[in-house]
Parts: sequence; C-alpha cells; structure tokens
Amino acid sequence: MQTVPALEVYHPGELTVIGFGGREILDDLNLAECRDDLVELIRDNGCKVLAFDLTGVKLIPSGLLGLLASIRRLNVEVHLYNVCDDIREVLEITKLDHVLQLHEVELDD
Repeated sequence: MQTVPALEVYHPGELTVIGFGGREILDDLNLAECRDDLVELIRDNGCKVLAFDLTGVKLIPSGLLGLLASIRRLNVEVHLYNVCDDIREVLEITKLDHVLQLHEVELDD
C-alpha cells in the first residue's frame, strides 16, 4: 500500500481509491498539502475517478469538502463511500450530495 501524507492510497490508477487510515476525525489535515498530493496522484496516474473510503470517519472539516468538490474542475469524478449520517446530513444541507457521488458498500467483518 502506497502512503501519501494524511491520505492512504489503496489503489492508484484511473480509479484511485483513497482512505484516511481509520481515523474518525480529520481535523488535523493540511488542506494545501492534501490538494497538492491529490493533484499529483491525478496527474501521475491518469486518474479519472477519485474514490474516498470514509468508513469510520465521523467528522470532516468543511475545507476538505470544498477541496473534494473543487477536484471536479480537473475533470475527475469524486465518489464518497460509506459516509456516516452526520457527514451525509452536511452534504445534503450544502447540496454537495449533488456534486459528489455517494455510495454505500457492505463490509465483511
């Protein structure tokens, strides 16, 4: 598994899967560093879809949500998997659920 600061890249490529290392709260992310890392991943891997695994994540800073929405300007789809109810509510209130694609995936224990 390739590790990028603050982000864990599970699968790079046209479909790049990213997680946050099982952290529940993502309040200590350096957004400028995350953006640079994501742009580099997109460029280096010919990425067309970024899939973020939010399993276990309970809180995301609003700046990260804005960053994820802005990634679409790079002609990259952004998918969020296993979004908790609190984050889903924020996405619905801000209408970002119309911009970012939300998915639920059953996980085997």
